[in-house]
This record gives sequence, C-alpha cells and structure tokens, in this order.
Amino acid sequence: MHVEWAVAAAGAATGFLVGLTGSGGGALVTPLLVVVFGVHPQTAVATDLVAALAIRPAAAAVHLRRGNVDLRLAGRLSAGSVPAVLVGTAVAAALGPGRGAARGIDLALGGVLVAGAAAMSLRGRRGPGRRRRSAGGRSAPASPRAAVAVGAGCGLLVGATSVGSGSLMVVALLLVVPGIDTRSLIGSDLAQAVPLTAAAALGAIAFGHPDASLAASLALGAVPLACAGALLATRVPARLLAPVLTTVTLAAGLRILGLGDAAVVAAAGAALLAVTAVTLATTGTRLPPAEVT
Repeated sequence: MHVEWAVAAAGAATGFLVGLTGSGGGALVTPLLVVVFGVHPQTAVATDLVAALAIRPAAAAVHLRRGNVDLRLAGRLSAGSVPAVLVGTAVAAALGPGRGAARGIDLALGGVLVAGAAAMSLRGRRGPGRRRRSAGGRSAPASPRAAVAVGAGCGLLVGATSVGSGSLMVVALLLVVPGIDTRSLIGSDLAQAVPLTAAAALGAIAFGHPDASLAASLALGAVPLACAGALLATRVPARLLAPVLTTVTLAAGLRILGLGDAAVVAAAGAALLAVTAVTLATTGTRLPPAEVT
C-alpha cells in the first residue's frame, strides 16, 4: 500500500477544517477526489467515509478533553442517526445510480445549508447576552425526542446522498439547541459524527468500493491537522470562530448546489469578510485592562 502524497496534502487541508469547524469534510473531499484525482464517484464517497473513521474521532477527542462536547445531546442524535444512515445507504444502493431524484435532493440539501449559513450569520448579530441559556451558563437542553428525530433525518439523508454529515448536522443542531455556543456546537457535532461515520463507512464497505490506499493517504494527512484545527478551535475567541463556521457551511452548500470551485471560493471569501466585520462590529472588541504599575 503506497501513499499518494498529493491526496495526503488535500486531506491535510480538509482535516484542518474538520477539526476547526466540525464540518466541510465530505462536501470537499469527495469532489476533490472526483474532479482533481479522477476517482469514480462511488469509490470517492466510500473512500472518504473510510478515511473519516480515523479523522473525526481524533478531532472529537481533542474537543472532549477541552469540555466542548455535550455527550447527552450527541448520544441522542446518534440514537437516531446511526440506524437511519444504514437505511439510507441500503435505499441508495437499491435505487442504483439514477441521477434525477438524487439531483433534486442535492438541490434541497444545498439550499438548506445556504439557509443555515444565513441563520448562523444572524446569530452573531444578536450578541452573546441574548442566547438562550440554562443554569451554569450552558446551552438550554434540547428535547430528547427532537434530538433523536433530527438525528434520524440527518442520518437518512447522509446515507442516501453521501452529503457531508458535519455540515448538515451543524445546521440541525442550531434548530435543536438555538442557544448553543460555537465551541459546543463544533465539539458535539464531531462527537455525534463518530458513530454516524462508522455506520456510514460500514454501509460504504458493504455496498461501495473504497480504495484502501487513498483512504490511508487521506487519513495520514488529515489526522494530525484535524487535531491541530481542534486545538485552535479551543483557543480562538468564539466571535472569530463563528464566521469561519458560517463560511464553511456556506461553501459546502454552494458546492452541493453545483457551483464551480472558483465561484465557491469567491463567495466564501466575500462571506467570511462580511460576517467577520458584522460580528466584530456587533459584539465589539474587548481589550484586556491595562496593568497598574
């Protein structure tokens, strides 16, 4: 088994985004494998899922050690998503490679992610004081049934369409827990993605054809950078981290909608600048008090 160093480099870039934002992996890796490296789409999806078996747990472990994971919420989401992703994978395999309905689903999912990015940008304008909190400063708890139902819906779509689970679940978490802070959003998303990715990878191995060398190359580049991105996410101020998460979600949505790479990069760059400017203007920038000598 030899290492594809170009694939490892691509894995490093996307792995950093996964650790930093919890999303952006599947929506970026699969198109890269197909467009840049000429991998068959079905093989690319299966390979990405197998590589994620190493990438997401590594990043999730960093966030867990830093206290950024709501284990109860992640468990409820997984209770719905794990069986649903297996059902979705089986349905996709039974329906075959037809693109008519699949394209319609892609358009709907891309629209959901773009709308989710817009909602995330509006969160920054409300300021931290207006977010829904429970005792102790933590996010207000989600309804158990709502969390399981949202997890099941996301799992079914991930299995049926192979859309990136991170980007979709970030938007779903905002619906389940509107007041969740940015670091808990990222950490909980990564934690719930571990069993979801494992189930999806099993389905991909059963119904798809992953390339072991490509998966190993992706993981080799992505795992250390995913850990680095997760560490950075625990240190960067939330008001600066939120615009990055919003931009990655927007880029994933635009990519699923079928926009070209240049258009996605231009739109994401403009969104990053705009959301960062609005967030900083709204929340303000606090400087540490001067030391008295």
